[in-house]
Amino acid sequence: MPEHRTGPDARTVRTASAPGPKGGRRAEARRHDREIIALALPAFGALVAEPLFLLTDSAIVGHLGTPQLAGLGIAAALLGTGVHVFVFLAYATTAAVARRVGAGDMAAAIRQGMDGVWLALLLGTAVAAVLWPLAPAVVDAFGASATAAPHAVTYLRISALGIPAMLVVLAATGVLRGLQDTRTPLYVAIGGFSANAALNVLLVYGFGFGIAGSAWGTVIAQCGMAAVYLAVVVRGARHHGASLRPDAAGIRACAQAGVPLLVRTLSLRAVLMITTVVAARLGDVEVAAHQITLTVWSLLAFALDAIAIAGQAIIGRYLGAGDAEGARAACRRMVQWGVASGAVLGVLVAVSAPFVGRLFSGDEEVRGQLLAALLVVAVTQPIAGVVFVLDGVLMGAGDGPYLAWAMLAVLVVFAPAAFAVPALGGGLTALWAALAGLMMSVRLATLWWRARSGAWVVTGAVR
Repeated sequence: MPEHRTGPDARTVRTASAPGPKGGRRAEARRHDREIIALALPAFGALVAEPLFLLTDSAIVGHLGTPQLAGLGIAAALLGTGVHVFVFLAYATTAAVARRVGAGDMAAAIRQGMDGVWLALLLGTAVAAVLWPLAPAVVDAFGASATAAPHAVTYLRISALGIPAMLVVLAATGVLRGLQDTRTPLYVAIGGFSANAALNVLLVYGFGFGIAGSAWGTVIAQCGMAAVYLAVVVRGARHHGASLRPDAAGIRACAQAGVPLLVRTLSLRAVLMITTVVAARLGDVEVAAHQITLTVWSLLAFALDAIAIAGQAIIGRYLGAGDAEGARAACRRMVQWGVASGAVLGVLVAVSAPFVGRLFSGDEEVRGQLLAALLVVAVTQPIAGVVFVLDGVLMGAGDGPYLAWAMLAVLVVFAPAAFAVPALGGGLTALWAALAGLMMSVRLATLWWRARSGAWVVTGAVR
């Protein structure tokens, strides 16, 4: 674990961010830009690599038959939702480790990261132990058909064995991000995707294991990724003299820090679930167009989330170094990046919207609904850009409790508005105006107020 990736020490950060004349401000902006790009670009690559696991599995399993593909779709949706709930393992670990890095205490930073890894291992083992016997009941509750259910249960049970590795990957990714290293996660993600693809082909077709082979290929790839991450973290711990043993107090502290972010994530998932439920009530055409729009929206989120990840690492480091002004300056610059990125993405979506429908559907009605919904997404991208950035800034500051309450407030405002869409005769465009317009605007208002208040600026190695 090279020391040059851990960022400048506290004294250097404070000196570099000191206010100066106009030329000095330009130099400061360029320095922030270099930092943001250096962290955000590799983070974007790693984020995009993650959904490729599912795409690869789908492409390979799809040739086995429709029941197998349907079973994979059900199992993957359950796994994806379950694992995504624990994304706080990455977010909370990034912020905590970055603060220690800013304070110049590398041993404590890695020790903090190891607490997150141990928590991930404990949670993953518990989830796997519960999911294995309950897999048939869970699949049945999901409404799987008689032909798809056996394949879904097979995939879900085998994949459950890889859940501890999946959560360790989340936590270890947070450790490296906190250490200002987003390149290693990119390399690991690329290696994991490549191994997953090769193993799937070998096990599904070479050995004839069917959908079970696809599940085993993904489990092996995830375990390999976890092993690489652990090797990197262990090497860093030995270099800096950090203990690798589980610490009960440290693990409890990680869990407590993660609870507010868990509430935030569950609230956001509820928003997306409500949107899909309402879209289904509008009709088959609307729900088909909604699914495509949601796919595009999720892809755009990867690009904006990369800037947010950079924000988590940078803000945590500045605050750990005791540099409140540097944190504020970085926040201002990242907001500018959010606006600019959102504007560029919005233009790209608006220009490509008439052609996107042809890639996904031959139904003219679906294309018409899709075009209107995508234009709503395009117009609201600058708002989304700022929301993602400020979300990352507050996560980096360890302001989880506020993020939890803010997201709950957003859910309270959004839910009645979404359910009112069909009641008032609105269609898919109105529903997406509620999601991409109203929901994101309320998030912007709550996050902007917090950022302006300065209450998030709490310096020190521990918040």
